[in-house]
Amino acid sequence: MFLSKTRREFPPNSPIPRYTIPMEQTPPQTKSPLVRQQKVVLRRIRAIDAEIRSGSYPNTNDLAKKLEVGVRTISRDLDEMRLFYNAPIAFDRSKNGYYYTENSFYIKDISLSEGELFSVALFERLLSGYRNTPLETHLRSVFRKIAESLGERATIDTMYLDDSVTYISEPLAQIDAEVFNTVFSAVRQSREITFEYRPLQKQTYMTRTVKPYHIVCQKGSWYVIGLDEYKNGIRIFAFSRIKNATFTGNTFSIPEDFDWRDYIDADIGVWASAQKPYKIRLRFSAEIATFASEHIWSRTQTVTQNDDGTVEVAFETTQFPEVQRWVLGQGHTVEVLEPPELIEAVRKELEAMMTMYGKR
Repeated sequence: MFLSKTRREFPPNSPIPRYTIPMEQTPPQTKSPLVRQQKVVLRRIRAIDAEIRSGSYPNTNDLAKKLEVGVRTISRDLDEMRLFYNAPIAFDRSKNGYYYTENSFYIKDISLSEGELFSVALFERLLSGYRNTPLETHLRSVFRKIAESLGERATIDTMYLDDSVTYISEPLAQIDAEVFNTVFSAVRQSREITFEYRPLQKQTYMTRTVKPYHIVCQKGSWYVIGLDEYKNGIRIFAFSRIKNATFTGNTFSIPEDFDWRDYIDADIGVWASAQKPYKIRLRFSAEIATFASEHIWSRTQTVTQNDDGTVEVAFETTQFPEVQRWVLGQGHTVEVLEPPELIEAVRKELEAMMTMYGKR
């Protein structure tokens, strides 16, 4: 699809640009003559742009000879560049050739399929998953730059971009922009940092000095894995519970045997203290059997449909605490079959809950 830079009009009260794509009813393997012609024109325009930006002051005869087309074709291409790309093309009579009056100008075009263009148009709606980080601003800037390179011949009009569809992201804790940038810089440059940290079980902050090795983002929540000087071991810290992060001035090298996969389960959770692998086996009641069978719990999972309508799911993970929390949240619809440690942990938690509610 040929995309050109032109002025676009947005509908009133629309939070993002609204686009319209004229859908072509041709098989994927068949290209219409118009589409093929547009691609040929685009290649020529790119070549003309490169020649002009090279400072060689090409004229129509030079370009026609180089691109093996007629002079009139080059003239039409130049007109299209002025019209659709706002190219500041001028002719220098003393040098008998074309040049740009703006040295920084270049052809901004992107060749996208209809599906890719739809994804670009949808992109801004999906940025809500990054609204708690400075990445949201950067990503919106990227989106705007891409959108500015798209023209009216590459637009999309779909209900997925209007208020008839709602996108819901996970509720996310706010992350301080300075903390976010400092931690990323520390990981990238292998620099030790110190910061104040509030553990999940405490209300007060503690000063920690950490050699940050790796950053993990899980479902919109950001964590850094590193060597904690205070604990003298690898720990995971949530960005949202860090404040006043600064560099200590020390640098470090990551141990060759460090592997971030040893400290998290990308499918389940990021509990650093949970490193022992457990074989988990759960039985789901018939009332939520469909949910259990279609849900991806782990890439290692096996799913068994029983004759009584129940479903058994088995997988291996190190994230014992996360699985325990999830099982408790499902109430009577999920029964732990293995391991015995998880059965006992759930039983103890239920006893504590009975004690708590029995006092009322």
